[in-house]
Amino acid sequence: MNICGYIPESINEGPGLRAVIFISGCRHGCPGCFSPHTWSFQAGEPFTVQKQSELLTEMAANPLLDGLTIAGGDPFFSADEVADFVEHVRLRLPHFSIWIYTGYTWEQLFSEQHKYLKLLSLCDVLIEGRFVQELRDVSLRYRGSSNQRLIDVSSSLTQQQAIYWTP
Repeated sequence: MNICGYIPESINEGPGLRAVIFISGCRHGCPGCFSPHTWSFQAGEPFTVQKQSELLTEMAANPLLDGLTIAGGDPFFSADEVADFVEHVRLRLPHFSIWIYTGYTWEQLFSEQHKYLKLLSLCDVLIEGRFVQELRDVSLRYRGSSNQRLIDVSSSLTQQQAIYWTP
């Protein structure tokens, strides 16, 4: 798995001050995507154990951070590897909220639990759905088009249906 970007402090991909990691690789190919450079699975650099440790150390050293957001690409194309990293984040930074972006819908991920449940269950909020250029809306918080939903993962797993996240 590769990463093609890291932002140590952002206010755009979730509430509060967040670190953001961009996972390489996406097969959705959404027209109008703001980051097509992330589509290649070879983009960026290998997300080695050493690199993961460096970023964890950097995040832990910043007392202002509220959480981590994982974007891409689409992290669910590398779900097992991303889940392993998020487990380390949870152990080292248990107070962090974890947000994750995907072009899949909640229903698609939930129906394939055998592939995605581990990663889903480690996250607090899922921003889901493909970007649809015709539904682009710059007034929306944390998403680019009106079809995309912010899902409360824990509540959704418990109730086995998509439950919207509310601030």
